[in-house]
Amino acid sequence: MTDTDVPSPDSAGGTGTVPSPAPIRETTGFDSDNAQAATIKDSAREYLDRLRGGDMGSLPAILGLVFLFIVFSSLHDRFLTTYNMANLVIQAGSIIVLAMGIVFVLLLGEIDLSAGVAGGACATIIALMLIDYDWTWWAATLTGVAAGALIGLAIGSLVAFLGIPSFVVTLAFFLALQAIPLKLIGSGGSLRFNDEVLRGLSIKNVPVTAGWIAAILIVVGYAALSLWSYRTLSAKGLVHRPLGLVIIRIVVLGAIVLGVTALLSANRAPNPALFNISGIPWVLPVVVVLLLFWTFILGRTRFGRHLYAVGGNAEAARRAGINVNRVKITGFIICSSMAAISGLLAASYTGKVSPGSGGGNELLYAVGAAVIGGTSLFGGRGRAIDAVIGGLVIATIPNGLGLLNQASYINFLVTGGVLLLAASVDAISRRRRSSAGV
Repeated sequence: MTDTDVPSPDSAGGTGTVPSPAPIRETTGFDSDNAQAATIKDSAREYLDRLRGGDMGSLPAILGLVFLFIVFSSLHDRFLTTYNMANLVIQAGSIIVLAMGIVFVLLLGEIDLSAGVAGGACATIIALMLIDYDWTWWAATLTGVAAGALIGLAIGSLVAFLGIPSFVVTLAFFLALQAIPLKLIGSGGSLRFNDEVLRGLSIKNVPVTAGWIAAILIVVGYAALSLWSYRTLSAKGLVHRPLGLVIIRIVVLGAIVLGVTALLSANRAPNPALFNISGIPWVLPVVVVLLLFWTFILGRTRFGRHLYAVGGNAEAARRAGINVNRVKITGFIICSSMAAISGLLAASYTGKVSPGSGGGNELLYAVGAAVIGGTSLFGGRGRAIDAVIGGLVIATIPNGLGLLNQASYINFLVTGGVLLLAASVDAISRRRRSSAGV
């Protein structure tokens, strides 16, 4: 077995050898658990070596996000206000969730052009269940997500079993799925999305006390898991990250989580003396839960390992005993199911569903968010966190330009330029990895 061969358990419980362009540990976001680094200095040197080798991950997106924050905050004094930051979180919610679903398809080296309109169709079904049949919010939501899963099952089956390119299949579904809201709502009509719980995802906030409790639990839980992992690996004599780095990561995460909680827990009402608007918007916990869940699936399960293997080299994965068709179908099911949740969040934000829901730039923004965040267009490399970072970049551009009263065409030009830059970085990084033999 060579250094670049990755043992992967097959569907029958055996093992095979899957040649991959890069070790899977580098693509899952959990590579530090296996890094041979005795000190923080060694870890830093290893990270710099990966950067020189073309494995840049989300670094360009993070630097871009910092740059945007600096520029917009220097040009407008209201950009960094708590009120605008809360709006930014809400605006980014649906894009981030849709981008998380897109990540699974991109990891396979495929594309889903129908994800945006699939979300609109599923949101229409949810609204009809609420209005015409008086269903509870959770029953209507489960029905909408199930409809999304069926759409993904159909797309994945056509791609996997018939071998039709995903571009063609999803383009056909992009056209066909627009007929669902048009038929159910009618041309020019709309459905109110005013369920107290679902609409509250965008217009209501988590109680301040509950938000602080959740934030503290997240930090304490992460710290406990990190220290437990360090102690376990160290006791068994396995390679692990140095204790100093573990503590730094805990401190950084704690600062981010507690800082965001403190920021959003402050009263951000335009006139604080008259009324109070405080607390974390409900859309943020939804995004966090989905992020933690899909990060675990990609980084700690056999399906996640198989997904990276298929995206890296489908034929080698098949020879290793991995059920490639099943992995591809599951990836499309996840994508369309997440599209349904994204459509729900978008409807919650606008307060309505119309025949054009999901048919605008939602898909383009979501794909752009995933790529800008660091997910490769060539398959096999990406993480769920990429969607969050890229989604924040995508949402920050119109938010900041809106405060500056810039014309709409400026938004499109800037967003397109950022996406082109991210795709260029991805292509250059891939070329450098190939030349480095990884």
